[in-house]
Formats: sequence, C-alpha cells, structure tokens
Amino acid sequence: MRAYASERGVALEVRRFPARTRTAQDAAREIGTTVERIVKSLVFVAGERAVVALCSGAARVDETRLATVIGVPSVRRATAEEAKRWTGYAIGGVPPFAHATECAVVCDRGLLAHDEVWAASGLPDAVFPIAPAELARISGATVADIT
Repeated sequence: MRAYASERGVALEVRRFPARTRTAQDAAREIGTTVERIVKSLVFVAGERAVVALCSGAARVDETRLATVIGVPSVRRATAEEAKRWTGYAIGGVPPFAHATECAVVCDRGLLAHDEVWAASGLPDAVFPIAPAELARISGATVADIT
C-alpha cells in the first residue's frame, strides 16, 4: 500500500494503535478526532465486479445512488469473504487503494469538506492521514454524492 501511494507521489504516515481501529468509532477514539474524519472503505458487489465506496464514518452509503454513479441497476454489500478476495484485506482494514484486484472506487463528495481524513491501511489497528483530494486522486476514485 505504501509503495502504491509512493508511486503516485504520496508518502503515507501509517500509524498503528494498541487498540483496534476496525470501526469508524474505534478509529476516531484512538486517533483523537471526530468520526466524520474517518474514511470508511466499504466493498460492494456490482454484477461481477467489486466497487469500493469511500465515505465519512458518520455517513451511510445510499446503494441506489452508488449504483447510478457506476451505471448498474443495483449493488449489494460484499460478504466478508468477497471483500477479502477482491481487495486482499479483511473488513475493518480495507484501504481505499492498492487492492488485490482492480476495483472501481467511488468517493463521496462529503469527504472533500475536510482538510484531512484518516483511512485504514490494511490492518485492523493501522490508519493514515491524508488530504481528501489526494485520497480521491491516488485511489482513482470517481467523486460523487453517494451518501
């Protein structure tokens, strides 16, 4: 994941914590920030492909909006097994980029309201800070209203 970001001109400062950061609430507590600044990387299934939706820890993805943005009739949340197979990471540690297979990534426009957000870095106790615009750029995300 660090190499992926570095190849795109971003040096990530991954921070690990003694307690898990699997949920947005856990991460916010450990970091000492608000849940709005935590990025949820949620894996969805759209037909035969995976879509990773990035949104604030305080938001909820609207599946109809997400489906419209990616041009499919509907999406559903991936199972834990599907998420791991497509991204290479377990739920709770899925980063916004550097997935095992090519996944479409959609970033909720609401994240861009913050100067800095925190995202999972592949482990249930590790996160990194990043400017939302950089997050969208290096993840190759489509920015849209999906919450």
